[in-house]
Amino acid sequence: MGSNPVEDNNAMSIVSELLTRPGVIAAGEYAYRGDRFSYRGALSEEHARIASIMCRATTMGISMEGAMLDALCPDSGLHPPRGWVVRGPGQTVCVVANVFCLFDNAQGSLNAILACMREALDNRSQDLI
Repeated sequence: MGSNPVEDNNAMSIVSELLTRPGVIAAGEYAYRGDRFSYRGALSEEHARIASIMCRATTMGISMEGAMLDALCPDSGLHPPRGWVVRGPGQTVCVVANVFCLFDNAQGSLNAILACMREALDNRSQDLI
């Protein structure tokens, strides 16, 4: 677990749930302000720290892009963004709210992971504080 874990039992509950899913390598949570993270799974603490930084930065960028799109096309339904996905040839990173999941494409299902995350996190605040 990260050295400064985020204290949220709901998030750690979804992290534990994700780790039971086929193909999940690691899952965790990061603070929007960037000062804390927690994780479980097959990542070193340094790789989890880097992943949390990347997830926070990407979330901030996606939020900015969603706000720009909303300014051009009000009520597009894409703002505020609820999450994002980057799918590579071997692995995928999914983020919903401030919870991330890294999984092996050959072993897991993107649809199943996103459904699990969406169900658990849809009502979580998206305020970037």
